Amino acid sequence: MTTEPVLDTAPADAPGDAPAGRPPGGRLRRALPVAAAAVLLLGGCGFFYAAHQVTSAVPARNHALTDTEATSRVAGDVGNALARIFSYTPDGTAAAERSARTVLDGRAARQYETLFARVRDDLTEQRVTLSTRAVRTGVIELDGDEARLLVFLDQTSHRGSAKNNAKDSAKNNAKDATTTAAAQLTVTARLQDDRWRIVDLKAR
Repeated sequence: MTTEPVLDTAPADAPGDAPAGRPPGGRLRRALPVAAAAVLLLGGCGFFYAAHQVTSAVPARNHALTDTEATSRVAGDVGNALARIFSYTPDGTAAAERSARTVLDGRAARQYETLFARVRDDLTEQRVTLSTRAVRTGVIELDGDEARLLVFLDQTSHRGSAKNNAKDSAKNNAKDATTTAAAQLTVTARLQDDRWRIVDLKAR
């Protein structure tokens, strides 16, 4: 049996055309993925550079990460201030209020005044003693003369017998109530006249 040759019907390459068997524009199609990859790479580099600039700019302003002395000072001042204004005895609420006037300002001062106006009489009548201490103070942000902190407080309240009912309470063997609680506050403080004053308080 005679096998006829298979004829190649593809036209001969013209001068300047792509080599036989390679579609016109093949070189261009190969170059496009390479170019796209390069664009994506450059774009990615640009994105990461911009992100680095943003994330680097924040720590540069946040001296809580770099200035140990200033961070320790604001943490100590704020922790001590909170312990003073939230510690009092039935006959010593005036001392707490005087302390508040020296360490509070702005919104925090108004918050404290409103709170004390509501509870002052009850504290005296029910013989409430409150002891507060800052067990942990973390400086979230410190930028120049303004700081933001997270403060963890331990509070112990002791409720004694009312003055008018002291004898009756003794007869009934009523025990004084002691309660302990933990509190968390987000505090904003501002440096004024070389002293850190609390300007905002938020319970968490």
